[in-house]
Amino acid sequence: MDMPKRMKFGSFLGPFHRVGENPTLAMDRDLELIDWMDNLGFDEVWIGEHHSAGWEIISSPEVFIAAASQRTRYIKLGTGVVSLPYHHPLMVANRMVQLDHMSRGRVLFGVGPGALPGDAYMMGIPHETQRERMDESLGIIMRLFTETEPITYKSDWFELNEGMLQLRPYQQPHMPVAVASIQTPAGVALAGKHGASVLTITVPRDPSAGPADLKGLWSIAEESAAEHNKTMNRHDWRLVLPVHLAETRKEALDDIRMGSAQYLREYSEGTNGRKAVFDGPMEKVVDNMAEAGSWIVGTPDDCIEAINRLQEQSGGFGGFLVQTVDWTSREKMMRSYELLARYVMPQFQGTVAATIASNKWAAERQETLVAGRVRALDRAIEAVLGVPARHVASPGTYDQKHVVRIGQLKDCVAYGPGILELAHQPDEYIDIAEMVASAKIMAAATLDLLTGGT
Repeated sequence: MDMPKRMKFGSFLGPFHRVGENPTLAMDRDLELIDWMDNLGFDEVWIGEHHSAGWEIISSPEVFIAAASQRTRYIKLGTGVVSLPYHHPLMVANRMVQLDHMSRGRVLFGVGPGALPGDAYMMGIPHETQRERMDESLGIIMRLFTETEPITYKSDWFELNEGMLQLRPYQQPHMPVAVASIQTPAGVALAGKHGASVLTITVPRDPSAGPADLKGLWSIAEESAAEHNKTMNRHDWRLVLPVHLAETRKEALDDIRMGSAQYLREYSEGTNGRKAVFDGPMEKVVDNMAEAGSWIVGTPDDCIEAINRLQEQSGGFGGFLVQTVDWTSREKMMRSYELLARYVMPQFQGTVAATIASNKWAAERQETLVAGRVRALDRAIEAVLGVPARHVASPGTYDQKHVVRIGQLKDCVAYGPGILELAHQPDEYIDIAEMVASAKIMAAATLDLLTGGT
């Protein structure tokens, strides 16, 4: 299994908003989510193009990306995807290069043939031509990205007369390119032909077909690439899956119980007419989808386990994208992304290995380290007070005992001014001179520990 040293994490943002709500506010929430992901350290987000059916309301991912690029700092912004048969390839290439410059190289270029039947129907595009037109268009776009001489090309659906780009891509030789694949050989074969990466939507449109053979799909991509003198990199392969996380599995399931059922029944089955994935009651939809592995719904640990299973099933991939569905409150959705960033991403990006190792090192050397603290205090007491330190086992209570109990930090050392026998007595007191001396001792001990006694 080929594991990347640092897996990329992000979102595949259709987006999916239930029909009947304010679309203006829905797009505002999408932008807000990207802001949040940027703050949390996610690597990328991919925004879709759709023109019908009322759920996926962004018609121009380029316009949306332009807005998002001006309010984010680090996150990369991809088209997820541009439906190539809908556009002249020169226009697509020019728009993407412009975005590449406006974002200072944060743009990713995802392409597909077009997903919604209504889109192609309204534009008079025969369904059977979409994949072929996508292939033809992508070939021209890749040439425009990489060639500097004018290109003349005539197709049955577009013409290019001495076409060339006014601007060269900001990223060299061009921005990363990915082909969307819905678990079919056609998409991955096309990616291999053009040397592009793959965005694999892991939830099948036809549930009766069963789970996809991810290893087999990757083999097809590699075979196609070899046939066309291209290469494929598993670390650029991204898998897409709906995810919702909470502190407990029950909470996660309950968070999206009705929203997820509405998404499946109203959008997938009702709007698009796809085969029913689960014909039981609506309140059991999420349980069925989670149990089948079609969605990841549970705790961060559940998510870690699921991603590891996908690694085994695929042979290794380099990016995990949450297929974002607007199926719960904004607060719970934001919390889900936060849990993913805090507890899941570090396990696949190597960011906690050092802290875990450091913690283990300190735990294994407790006796030695505690002895060093005691010796530093002894030296400081003798230097400030001019008398040897005296060690006692205190019968009372103080902050260090709470540190031991709550923080599980054993063998804490307590030091402070005052007469031990007067502790917690009615006439307890501390001389000002003792307070000053105690501060000097703590400062000297701290300096000793930080400098090794030098």
